[in-house]
Amino acid sequence: MSAFKAIVLGLGLMATQAAAEQVSFASGWSVQKLSFFSNNEYRFGSQLEMRSDAAVSIAYTRLPQSLWSAQTASWEWAVTQSVPATNLRVKGGDDRNFAIYFVFLPQAAALESQGAGIRSLLGEKDVRVLLYAWGGNEPRGTRIASPYLPGQGLNVLLRPAGTGAFRERVDLAGDYQQAFGTAPGALVGIAVSGDSDDTNSAIRATLRNLQLQ
Repeated sequence: MSAFKAIVLGLGLMATQAAAEQVSFASGWSVQKLSFFSNNEYRFGSQLEMRSDAAVSIAYTRLPQSLWSAQTASWEWAVTQSVPATNLRVKGGDDRNFAIYFVFLPQAAALESQGAGIRSLLGEKDVRVLLYAWGGNEPRGTRIASPYLPGQGLNVLLRPAGTGAFRERVDLAGDYQQAFGTAPGALVGIAVSGDSDDTNSAIRATLRNLQLQ
């Protein structure tokens, strides 16, 4: 490889790396209870730590307009205590260690909904959600229509139930196009949930280094 080509490739790599933006876990997150009796424990800081004991809830954050056009996402996650494998196709009984929600709205609706919470967003008729899941018992890459968001949400399975530590990178634009048949709208928010209530089990997990590009 010539020195010129090496410089050009290096500059291209630096530009790509500079374009990725880190999502902070230190501020801007809220917790939405889904059950009156049992809720996950989240700790926010340099990473998100989640403890779930026969519980379920969602932590979420709204994204600034500078990230609404993000096309890809990457993150690192680890699970040291896992729920058992469940059937994620069935509403109820579908516990999983992690689900990361990427929430999209058309641009006009995104502008109108600024400040809305996760419940309000998920109730929007035009909302579309990609959920990347660590759980279930089916192969990586399996796609399952969300039983909770029919026609509006898609589960993409990345890891079956179990423990370990992994780095993930996903093509938000490509997965959205395949799921919904159009280019994505504005990526207005991200949510994280753990779900262990149906199996009366426990989760110990962390999420870090979440980047959008």
